[in-house]
Amino acid sequence: MQDAKHIRRQRLKLILIFAIFAAPMVAAWGMVEFRIGIPDQHTAHGKVDVALPVLDEWPLTTAAANGQEAWILAFDCAQQCEQRKDEFWRLHRALGREAPRLTRLRIGGDPEPLPGEMTSEWQHLPPWREDNAVWLLDPMGRPALAFDANVATKYVLDDIQHLLKVNPQ
Repeated sequence: MQDAKHIRRQRLKLILIFAIFAAPMVAAWGMVEFRIGIPDQHTAHGKVDVALPVLDEWPLTTAAANGQEAWILAFDCAQQCEQRKDEFWRLHRALGREAPRLTRLRIGGDPEPLPGEMTSEWQHLPPWREDNAVWLLDPMGRPALAFDANVATKYVLDDIQHLLKVNPQ
């Protein structure tokens, strides 16, 4: 009698252990199959509906040639230029193997470019320009996202990584 209780108890323990390890996999399968608890959209941290001209129409002193068909991260370097140059250089490095798909265009500041960066100046200040704003342009030079000066660099990186993921080469 005692042996039968012991065997049933051991079997129950074994079934509970299997259930504990199988439950997350069953829950994940249910979430995928029935689309429960999965976010349907990605929220961009920048403004998506950008009403800016194409990059070729920007009033820059030097044309931003994009011969390698890469995305362009253009940023106005009016204030705190050294800090912003460093932040976006680090952002570019954080992309890892996707880094060659992005070039940086610094408008203003020191004319000496950092690696992977192009520099230019404003010929005249356009009405849509904001101090320390950041713009992400597609390989054709069309604006895709615009970021205010107060958006953290990590959020800009998140949006760039998402865009590169959904737009394979």
